[in-house]
Amino acid sequence: MVHRVEKARDTQEETKEQFKSALAQFTAVTNFRGGDLEAVYTKLNDAYEGSVRKAEEVRSRIEDIEDVSQALFAEWEQEITQYSNASFKRSSQDKLNATKKHYHQLVTSMKNAEAKIAPILTVFKDQVMFLKHNLNAQAITSLKGELGNIESDVAVLITSMEKSINEANAFIKSMEKN
Repeated sequence: MVHRVEKARDTQEETKEQFKSALAQFTAVTNFRGGDLEAVYTKLNDAYEGSVRKAEEVRSRIEDIEDVSQALFAEWEQEITQYSNASFKRSSQDKLNATKKHYHQLVTSMKNAEAKIAPILTVFKDQVMFLKHNLNAQAITSLKGELGNIESDVAVLITSMEKSINEANAFIKSMEKN
């Protein structure tokens, strides 16, 4: 389970960087001063598609953690019933309860971060399509108005991702102690 949490944490870190990169591409488009607008569109679209892939990877990693964790917790609970030593049984049950609590905090944090991704992707997609359909300087001007909103949304996403990454690190550290 720790390995999957580490992978999810790393994926969230990569996703955070991908969204920062996509925001940088979007910002570059709003500062467009002439030249090959189609190349600018292609860069922005590539950044959007990379963000979509990372978002899917985050979702998949969270599902992996949930699947493995449920199996591990079920096995742990079943094995606790096999203890004949009451002290060992109680200690194992306490560790299970603490691990479950920490696990639920981790998954909640990851899902909260994941929930912020879709609205940002929707805005990115709208902007990319608008640029594609209006491939001209006027489209760039109208995108500038959205830049502040997108920057704010990405900042919230990054903060949420960092919180989730920190929660994953704390979970991993607590598992290493046990």
